[in-house]
Formats: sequence, C-alpha cells, structure tokens
Amino acid sequence: MPKTDMPVKESDAKVEKALGAQMVEAPTHNERMPNPEELLLNIEDAPKITDKLNIFPFDWRVETPRLMEIYENSRDPGWSPSQLPWDTLDVESMTLDQRYAISYWWALLSVFDASGPAVFARAMIHAYEVHEEDAIRKCFFAVTRDEMNHEEVCGKAINKLTPNGPLGYEPQTELGRLARNNIEWLYHNGARYWSGYKKAVEHYPMPILFTSFLFGEVAASTLFHSMYESTDIPVFKEAFRNIGRDEGRHLSFCLALLKEVLPKMSDEDKDTITKQFRAGFIFLSGVLFEPPEEFWQLPPTFLPVQRLLEEQARSAGFGILSLEKRKENWRTAVVRLKTIVEPYGVKFPALPEIGIDGETVAFDADKIVPIF
Repeated sequence: MPKTDMPVKESDAKVEKALGAQMVEAPTHNERMPNPEELLLNIEDAPKITDKLNIFPFDWRVETPRLMEIYENSRDPGWSPSQLPWDTLDVESMTLDQRYAISYWWALLSVFDASGPAVFARAMIHAYEVHEEDAIRKCFFAVTRDEMNHEEVCGKAINKLTPNGPLGYEPQTELGRLARNNIEWLYHNGARYWSGYKKAVEHYPMPILFTSFLFGEVAASTLFHSMYESTDIPVFKEAFRNIGRDEGRHLSFCLALLKEVLPKMSDEDKDTITKQFRAGFIFLSGVLFEPPEEFWQLPPTFLPVQRLLEEQARSAGFGILSLEKRKENWRTAVVRLKTIVEPYGVKFPALPEIGIDGETVAFDADKIVPIF
C-alpha cells in the first residue's frame, strides 16, 4: 500500500506547485482609500427622470396616519375562502334551475368582484407612479388582497353549482341556456368597463379616484349586509358576512382620506366628482338594482330572464331581495353618501331611478371609474 500511495502524493504536489507558479497578486484599484471630497469634485448628475408616470424616486412618507392604522388592522383579514363550510352546500337537494340561478347571481357579482383585484392593483401601481404617500399605496395593496378573496368566493360558488362554469358547461334546461346567454352579455359589458377604467385611472387625480371608489364601497357594504341577512344557505351566509366586513374596512380607507382632501378640492374637481357619482350609480345598479340603459348594452330578453332566475334562486333559500327592496336599499346607501360629501360643497347628481333629486350631469362611458 505505501508504494501505491507515493506516486499519487508526488503527482498532487507537482500540480499544486504548477498552479502556485501561475498565481499572481490580486490587483488593487487604489493605492489608498478614496477621498470623499475629491470624489465630490468629479461626480456627474444622474439623468433626470422625465417620464411623468414612474415609481422613482421612492419614499415612505405618511401624511395620513389614520390610513396606516386601518392598514395595520387589515393585515390579517381573519378568514379564507377555502376555509368556508363548502361541504355543507347541498347541491343535490336543488333543482337544476335553482343551481343555474344561484350560479348566475354569482356570475353577475363576478362582473364587479372579479374585476376588483385588477382594478385595485392598477390603482396601487398608479399610486406608486404618481408618488402618493406610503399609506395610500399600502391601503390599495390591502384592498387588492381582499378583492382576490372575494373573487375566489365567486369562483368556488359557481363551480360547486355548475362545474366548469360560468360558461364552460352545457346547461340542460331552457332556463339554464338563457342564463348562460345573459352571462355572456354581462361579461361583454364588464370588458367595456375595464376599457373605460384603464383610460380614467391616469386621467383623474387620486382624490377623485378615491371618491369614486367610495361610492362603490358604500354600495357593496349595503348589498352584502342585506344578502347576509336574507340568505338561508350557511356557506353563502358566512361568505357574505366576511365580505361585508371587508367592504366596511374599505369604506373606512376612503373616508379617512377624503376627510383630508375634500376641503382642499377645487370647484372643477367637485364637479367631476358629481359626474362620477352618476357614473357610479349607472354602473353599480347592474348588481344593486337593475342595469340602466345609459351604460349597459343588453338585449330585450335580458331583464325578463334575470327576473326568472331571481325567483328560482329565492326558492332555494338564496337571499336575493325583491326589486322594490333593492331600490329602497340603494336609495338608503345613496342618501348616506350624500350626507358625507355635501357638507364639503360637492353637489349630488339627480338619480331619478330611485327618487333622488340633484344636479343633471352627463355620462361618459369612456371615463368610468367606480368599482365595487
């Protein structure tokens, strides 16, 4: 053994010697440490950032401490869509039309709630681009996270009731086929909303965006509270309770900021808010009431079919309110909003559909901001 080891050791030594001969001292860039004063004499200015919408330079200032308080309280929303009692949903006890009807309502809601993550994520990016305070950026992040939960509930509900829904399945009844046609029209209009929103989000200053969002949050908290009270199906009741709590927190975000910015708004901005309130009513009536013609492009069969589906859903214990009750709820929500903004000199638009007097304003579908 010693004889066979020796050649190997001699070989290793030769390799090490050869490598050592090739090694040289690492070069030094400076013979002495740089002098900061000398370096300052030779610095060059960085190119100016000329792009209006950019996220740099960055800072973490907080101008509205109340927003940070609400954000801290929102870090853990306290619930998860996957943890809801989905196993209690007795789909087999429902008729096909009842399943189609409840799934249809969730598809209708998804026009609003499933756009929520993208809408608020885009608003968050815009808050970075226009260098809003850290608290506003964080609030948009928290709302985006919540809206993702709401979207998930829509998806789970639809696929429990109509696997591969809302459009990737073949309905087996006449009402089911009518429901699918309605859903196709709803998503057509949702796409039109998204196109308008993308144009609007960069067109308006952040206070106007927040005021528009406020309309949606007032509407959402109203809807989910009423659905929670009226629904008999346990998993949906629990979902509405949690979503309603989230929407109440979003409302707090909007109110905290608007208390700061409304007193400083110009008359021109206040006039824009009046127009956006009208736009919000038109868009959100698609789920809170019935869709007005000013924005919604729908065929003559749409409303008769929706009313038939609502009756089927109610018969299964799903708490869709009557049209008259929805009108009353919508009016209550609008009056609530009216009392918030009018003391700051913001005129409220006329909403004759629900008996609200006010300013007559134009509607521009290409600059529609409100979100649910």
